[in-house]
Amino acid sequence: MSTTTHPSKDKLVDDLKSLISDAEDLLKLTADQKGEQLGDLRTRMGQRVAVAKERLADAEAALVDSGKKAVRVTDDYVHENPWQSVGVAAGVAFLLGLLVSRR
Repeated sequence: MSTTTHPSKDKLVDDLKSLISDAEDLLKLTADQKGEQLGDLRTRMGQRVAVAKERLADAEAALVDSGKKAVRVTDDYVHENPWQSVGVAAGVAFLLGLLVSRR
């Protein structure tokens, strides 16, 4: 996963992966259990886990793509406007220096 994504998004993806993994483990552990209702539940749960995995993969790919697009746009801007970029970076550094020195 890209380091440009927001940490809470990374945590959400990790939590969903963990949930899917736990659901798969539960399905494996109950595979030898008998009963029509349990069989139906396992089937529904298996289908939902498959759909969740698919959607998670799509969401993860979308996050990576949006991160790459943001990096590309920023890189293009910096190459097209190098002096403005240097000025903005200097201004931000100056403001951060003021904020840190006041504490």
